[in-house]
Amino acid sequence: MSDATPVGELSFEAAIKELEQVVGKLERGDVALDDSIALYQRGAELKARCEKQLAEAEEKVAKITQAPDGQAQGTAPLDG
Repeated sequence: MSDATPVGELSFEAAIKELEQVVGKLERGDVALDDSIALYQRGAELKARCEKQLAEAEEKVAKITQAPDGQAQGTAPLDG
């Protein structure tokens, strides 16, 4: 597990890959209790990071404006 990188600095792809590794280790059940707790905490942070990045992406996609012909023409402010 590459927990040297703070979760907040990971790209979505890196966070989801590490989350998959964490889940795999926890599912195998061959990790000591203390390590399992640390893995679970890291996994929770990774999950939250991925959810946040997905929500931000959904907001951006939802705010794309369309021209009358249905073609994308730009974006509207997220708070607009």
